[in-house]
Amino acid sequence: MVAGAFDRGIAGAQRDGVARRALSVATVVAIVAACAIPLWGSPYQVFQMTLVVIDAIALLGLNLLTGYGGQISLGHGAFFGVGAYTTAVLIHSWNVPYLLTLPCAGLVCLALGFVFGLPAVRLDGLHLALATFALGVVLPQVLKYKGIEAWTGGVQGISLEKPAVPFGLPLSPDQWLYCVALAVAAGLFALARNVMRGATGRVIVGVRDSPVAASSVGIDTALTKAATFGVSAMLTGIAGALSALVVQFVGPDSFTIFLSISLLVGIVVGGLASISGAVFGALFIQFVPNLADDVSKAAPSAVYGVVLIVSVYLMPYGVSGLLRKAKARAFAWIDARHSRSVTSQPTKPTKQGS
Repeated sequence: MVAGAFDRGIAGAQRDGVARRALSVATVVAIVAACAIPLWGSPYQVFQMTLVVIDAIALLGLNLLTGYGGQISLGHGAFFGVGAYTTAVLIHSWNVPYLLTLPCAGLVCLALGFVFGLPAVRLDGLHLALATFALGVVLPQVLKYKGIEAWTGGVQGISLEKPAVPFGLPLSPDQWLYCVALAVAAGLFALARNVMRGATGRVIVGVRDSPVAASSVGIDTALTKAATFGVSAMLTGIAGALSALVVQFVGPDSFTIFLSISLLVGIVVGGLASISGAVFGALFIQFVPNLADDVSKAAPSAVYGVVLIVSVYLMPYGVSGLLRKAKARAFAWIDARHSRSVTSQPTKPTKQGS
């Protein structure tokens, strides 16, 4: 019995070592591939992949709120729009350096998300979804309001110029913005990963799973939910700020409720409560609509709907859930082979004492 337990412990340690090595190799390959995109991609491909990186940041923020925090939001496109307009107004009206507008947009959305999250913590489920839905519907109308048209540009929006490449680097503006977006995304993803693996992440998940139990141990559930809402809005706002720099234009009709729905689709397809799921979801919402348009010019929405239904049916826990399931099956197969090899080995006869 002791020998069997020892063998299982050795097998588990070997399996964990294999998992860590495989994850490290996959991470290195992904980083190398991401860094190589500006070198071999066409300008349009670089532009597309920059939008993928930006969408991944926005989905990371929404997944923090919905996947880990359990709060459904149908209006996160509003925070995306606020971040984009913050950057556009700061650059267009006050000539603020474009890199400085990113933290400014994040702080504005952090404050807005926290203020909105305070009363929203009294709502759950569909009621919270309807409240955030209203936020997404209202924002485009607010941006068209004539009283602030001098700042927002009204229905015409604001056009921006792409920032110049600094330090004489041999890059085009598109390549430089891709590198900026990738660096910001890398920092935010690493931060989110560390936070969710630490005590703060356990508090967020604990409040989601059992608010009563969390309150009984002294956790302020209302403050936790509001803070989660604020941080989620901050990440989405930074993504919106990057989008304004890359697209070079912000307008009210760019941030309709359809953007919020697309973000929700992205976290479901990518995988709820998964850091890597944000990347898979970003790839889906960026490329699948274009593929649907290529398949059928007459009814691209129908093709998109069919692909979405099939994806949810085949991957109920998203792409990241499918990968976790495949990893579990692979390790189960490895363990089974190891067990068979151990049991098939001949045992040495023990010497009888005199």
